[in-house]
Amino acid sequence: MNIFRKQNVNDVISDSNKSNKKRTLKTLDLTLMSIGAVIGTGVLVLPGVVAATLAGPGEILSFIIAGIASIFVVLCYSEFASSIPSSGGSYTYVYVSLGEIFGYIVGVSVIFGYVLALGLVSNGWSDYLNSFLEIFNISLPIAISKIPSNGGIINLPAVLITLFIMYILSLGGNESKLFNNIIVILKVLVIVIFVLVGVFYIDIDNLTPFFPMGISGVISGASVLFLAYTGFDVTASAAEETINPQKTLPRALILSIIACAIIYCIVSFVLTGMVPYKDLNQGDALAYALLQVGHHLASSILSIGAILGILAIIFAIGFGNSRILSALSSDGLIPKVFSKQNKHAVPNVSLWTIGIIGAILSGFVQLDSLANASTLALLFVYLMVSLSVIVFRKTNPDFKRGFRTPFVPLIPILAILSCGFLMVSLPFSTWIYFIIFIVVAIIFYFIYSIKNSNLNKK
Repeated sequence: MNIFRKQNVNDVISDSNKSNKKRTLKTLDLTLMSIGAVIGTGVLVLPGVVAATLAGPGEILSFIIAGIASIFVVLCYSEFASSIPSSGGSYTYVYVSLGEIFGYIVGVSVIFGYVLALGLVSNGWSDYLNSFLEIFNISLPIAISKIPSNGGIINLPAVLITLFIMYILSLGGNESKLFNNIIVILKVLVIVIFVLVGVFYIDIDNLTPFFPMGISGVISGASVLFLAYTGFDVTASAAEETINPQKTLPRALILSIIACAIIYCIVSFVLTGMVPYKDLNQGDALAYALLQVGHHLASSILSIGAILGILAIIFAIGFGNSRILSALSSDGLIPKVFSKQNKHAVPNVSLWTIGIIGAILSGFVQLDSLANASTLALLFVYLMVSLSVIVFRKTNPDFKRGFRTPFVPLIPILAILSCGFLMVSLPFSTWIYFIIFIVVAIIFYFIYSIKNSNLNKK
């Protein structure tokens, strides 16, 4: 019984090359998918809150620092994505580097983190939809627009949008990528509209003092804003549907983070220039700023952008999570039924399992208390992938890599420290939720996975 047995990396690559999935995704498709997954609360919610409570106008520097820290993690992912183009993504990278038990824990952590995120994001989409409809004096009945703990019966819009996106994903590569590309482009265009309108209302007086809470506030702001860059990792799970993944994946990952950093910095500068930072502690700060300068139409357009933007996040989560669940199944660590594919070579059972669980969570469950558990799970995954780069370099020094993380082990260590710092700053209750989940997952591993693993059968 060897829980540290490792997948042979050459076997993984061989299986990936034999995949019957259609390779239709190019650099632009993957870059837009990654941007769609990353840009959400990071541009719609966090800029106002962080500026008002931590960094002031110096928030732009917080975004730059957080972007640099996230680049450390992305560089680690890029090496693996270029070397091991597997739909298992993070799970497979850790499996071949640190062994089965660690790969399994990372795999289920990704699923745990993103299923919770799916419920949260779908719930948020419903809130934005309700706010938008109220502009036209349309109010959905509470019974079908709120979860039971908030006085309703079911959050039906959240359930329906989750299932609709899963249906789009079930149609396969060409149809679903076109849908996502259009949604992401529209989302970015809406942000551009905010910038083009807002730049004419920048008051230099609002930008002083630039560091009202000192450099410590900027650093604290960067810690929070690091979370604005999470989500890119789902793109790595598209490896088996990507044309020339060795070059395409790392290029898309790096381009998307750079693009997101530029967007965040521009939005932050315009936002804090439009309205005094003390007034920006708003969940919809961008729309609030436009209202403050009298642009009601632009504010309404921004609400549409939020609605569209969240669709792209649901899309990316459904796409990436279903592939990782399918990879766990293909390797025998969970039942084989989860790797069954439909006629479009989509892992349909995994996709609809993720979708139905996400729909149930968004429709009936109060998830706010579990939001940090999702963050903790994803930070843990990033940390383990960064550690795996160091180990894989030692154990496979001559392995051909399409992209090499520079300055190893320095860059991976900086990525580990960045993730570790954020993990220990999360509440104790968050750790309890995550630890309970991991304990249950490990029990399942010893009951089912260890004996049904493909490596055990070999």
